[in-house]
Amino acid sequence: MPKLKTKASVKKRFRITATGKVLSGPQGKQHNLMARTQKAKRSARGNQVLEASDARTVRQWAPYGLG
Repeated sequence: MPKLKTKASVKKRFRITATGKVLSGPQGKQHNLMARTQKAKRSARGNQVLEASDARTVRQWAPYGLG
């Protein structure tokens, strides 16, 4: 069976923790920040843990992990 490829976009956007959770960065923090409220920009800081259904999809796109 041939090796599976990891999606390049997944390598750039997600991290998998040691316990198997999938972390993603905030969305909507690159441009058009003048149109967002200060509260929206503040709440988009840091990383967030993906829901189980989304994390399953990310793990399929990264068959050998992201490490």
